[in-house]
Amino acid sequence: MPTPSSLSPSAGDLTRSLAASLRSVTTGAPVPREEAIGLFRRHLARFQASVREEFEAHRLHGASAAKQLALHTDGMIRTLVDFTLDCALADAIGPGARHLAVAATGGYGRGMLAPFSDIDLLFLTQEEPSADISLVVEYILYFLWDLGLKVGHATRSIPQCIAEAEADTTVRTTLLDARLLAGDDALFAMFEARYIVACVEAGAARFITDKRKERTARHHRFGDSPYLVEPNVKEGRGGLRDLQTLYWMCRYTFGTRHVADLLSPGFGALGLLTEQEAQRARRSWNFLWSVRLHLHYISGRAEERLTFDVQPVVGARMGYTRHGRQVGVERFMRHYFLTVREVMRLTHVLEPAVMRQALGAAANAPQADGTMRDAGFTVLDGQILPARGTAFDDEPIQMMRLLELARARKLPIHPLAMHELIRWERRAASLRGDPEASRIFLELLCGSPPDRAGRAARGETREDAGDEAPSFHATAQDRRQGNAYWLHILNETGIMGRLLPDWSRIVGQMQFDTYHVFTVDEHTIEAIRILGRIEHGAMADEIPLAYDLARNLQSRRALYVAVLLHDIAKGRGGDHSELGSEIALGVCPEMGLSGEETETVSWLVLHHLLLSQTAFQRDIDDPKTILDLADTIQSPERLRLLLLLTIVDMRAVSPRVWNAWKATLLHELYMRVAEVLEGGLATTERDIRVSRAKEAVAAILEEDGASREETDHFLGLGYGSYWLSFDQETHARHARLIRESEARDALLTVETQPLPARGVTEVTIYAADHPGLFSHIAGALAIAGASIVDARIHTLINGMALDTFWIQDGGGEAFEEPQQLARLSALIEQTLSGRLDIGKEIACVGRMRYGRRMRAIHVPPRVVIDNRASNTHTVIEINGRDRPGLLHDVTRAISEHKLQIASAHITTYGVRAVDVFYVKDLFGLKIMDEKRLTEIREALLQGLREAEEAASGEAGPPLETLIA
Repeated sequence: MPTPSSLSPSAGDLTRSLAASLRSVTTGAPVPREEAIGLFRRHLARFQASVREEFEAHRLHGASAAKQLALHTDGMIRTLVDFTLDCALADAIGPGARHLAVAATGGYGRGMLAPFSDIDLLFLTQEEPSADISLVVEYILYFLWDLGLKVGHATRSIPQCIAEAEADTTVRTTLLDARLLAGDDALFAMFEARYIVACVEAGAARFITDKRKERTARHHRFGDSPYLVEPNVKEGRGGLRDLQTLYWMCRYTFGTRHVADLLSPGFGALGLLTEQEAQRARRSWNFLWSVRLHLHYISGRAEERLTFDVQPVVGARMGYTRHGRQVGVERFMRHYFLTVREVMRLTHVLEPAVMRQALGAAANAPQADGTMRDAGFTVLDGQILPARGTAFDDEPIQMMRLLELARARKLPIHPLAMHELIRWERRAASLRGDPEASRIFLELLCGSPPDRAGRAARGETREDAGDEAPSFHATAQDRRQGNAYWLHILNETGIMGRLLPDWSRIVGQMQFDTYHVFTVDEHTIEAIRILGRIEHGAMADEIPLAYDLARNLQSRRALYVAVLLHDIAKGRGGDHSELGSEIALGVCPEMGLSGEETETVSWLVLHHLLLSQTAFQRDIDDPKTILDLADTIQSPERLRLLLLLTIVDMRAVSPRVWNAWKATLLHELYMRVAEVLEGGLATTERDIRVSRAKEAVAAILEEDGASREETDHFLGLGYGSYWLSFDQETHARHARLIRESEARDALLTVETQPLPARGVTEVTIYAADHPGLFSHIAGALAIAGASIVDARIHTLINGMALDTFWIQDGGGEAFEEPQQLARLSALIEQTLSGRLDIGKEIACVGRMRYGRRMRAIHVPPRVVIDNRASNTHTVIEINGRDRPGLLHDVTRAISEHKLQIASAHITTYGVRAVDVFYVKDLFGLKIMDEKRLTEIREALLQGLREAEEAASGEAGPPLETLIA
């Protein structure tokens, strides 16, 4: 393979051809600039097309293609410099202009170039540039810009280079890779010599410290987790920049000249990498470069983020096709995540060695005590590692004992120990069912239980409250105490997959949607981290209900294991809850759990979506909903465990998924089910609850000064379902609204009330009821940019509708600004009066909603009609692509089929919306006729299908329909 310092035959031939073309059109006079630009432009297009063709035909892998692009660019720039000095400006400059060196810097200096990356150039001078040198530099830069290239450039003397490097680590890093392209060889050699001396004098310690800080900031900027489902290939954790950072550190410490040197057999002679490990790292380097080049070619620009719309394209280009139930794009992304894990392993092994070489041994480091030495371990530089004579191959249980001691003594793991854990992880398979290994694993999983007597006050974070960030690279003492830290180590070393074979199937497993932001394994560990923080009171202000529940846990181990296993069967096809429940029955006894704990874990995994689906997709004011839940759960302890599992599962998907409204719904559901389970007021005592609600609001109205006639009038307006849908304060507010509306003979009254504590704004509308009212209101709210999350629809005895909507803005928060609230009311009034064209306005909003990235996600339309979920209503569940006006279109179709909507419950999962409606026919009865149900279902499906085809630009697969 050609090296960056020498032209390959193809690059040399093309460069010589370019130079010959410049000479052949010359007759002693300077070549016209425009003609020269045309020749260079054709040369540029020719070599770029040649490299692209070789790369896309799989005759070049990514790193080799990047080197070829750099080689061709080298030849072009050398030819341009010669042309500038010898032809274009020959008569305009003096001999002093040749005291100039043109060097490649940055990534280009390392001899690698992506198709649309910047070309970084250094114009090196002996002193302040003369007018002739400035003229040369200007000519070259404008020439390159006219070719359409992006050029990063600097013109500096040697002293300026050294001074800038001393002041700015980024400049020092850029110049570290400087490579001569053309010009004064002696000048560049002098720069290299002086720069190396300056770097040696400055020492490696500050440089390495700065690079580590820079990396931390970069990771924070591009996502701290390497397992984000839309990763940045260049800048994200585990990406190309992390490998380059390792190279820079080793360049300072060991004198490596190229990234490839890190992975060469010679570097392995230092004893840090085996040849097999170096080979895996080389594959990672080539794979990431291949992905990056495909991204550039597909996007036609310097795109580094692997977004949803390009993932299937890149995967297909790299040969990933469907295998079994797993589609090509998921196989490709799994390979990507396993690759970044290799990069993280390499970082964890090499970086501490670089730090020790550059900074020396740690000062005041703890030493091994007798107990530790007797166990076969020692301490070096304050880090634990196996003592001489301790072999993980012979005694695999020592791997678990190492982690146990590290956790108990709060010691970081030495890189050599980490290296041995990775090297011998396959031996951990022999530990399945081993009592000691199971005990240690459960201790690492569950962490230390909180001190009940000395708990942190609500909102106060204890030292052992868990990890602040999902990364096992953290070395701060408080993070090493968190259980997620140890799970990351078990996962990254591969030990977790050996102890739990089913776990290995979810490592790097992504779901091709916009709802989940982590891979399945990372999401699971994040859920365990959050559970630890909740249990220790660190999230009491954010999730107070969970804090209160966690204080009285009776089945602590079962809950932690249930969180670990709740998604263990993802990606296998079928219901992952049912499959996971079966897996738990086999895994839990191997972990040392009792029969009772095993049954609890299996039950929790089976039902881990039950509460969220009920709270967000069912009417919790319907007595049957609560009774069905109580019959399934049966135990207050199980209810507590299930709610905690639901909360940490949702919170671990993404911080944006959890909000105050969802917390409110779950809290209300929990309290109602708990009331039934604890033998309190039964939900079947409907008449008693209605009477008590009326008595409570009557007392409030009497205190407000309402007359007896006004109170009786209001109490006679609502049917039983109305009185069970709101609390007494809301009933009283409705009474005032109706009284004022009737006093003004108003045809329409709109009231808005922000509820920031619940994360919603409540919109109450009192108007004459008519078919399509819900649809018109939904359309108006869509035009206003509001998302409806819940709705209660009530027709009163006087024929008026009292409809309540709970809405959020695009960020999932309440509408609070006065101008926002005024616009909401105005749009509703304009829509109901017929002065606003809803379809036209919604179409304008919809065109701006989704770009190509979101359209890449296919959302299969689905309609489920259920006559068993409620005793009094038919439940229609609609799954489809979320978009402005979806609710308007769906409710219009429902209205056209002469159905009355009693309540609506709206949930979104990324680009997928799940809308659930409780409906009756015009006679107030459930819809039981099969023919009519089929007509309703097909009409709804047709609308969803047309919207999905419009969004994706193509017909979708066969639609799924269900009826229960």
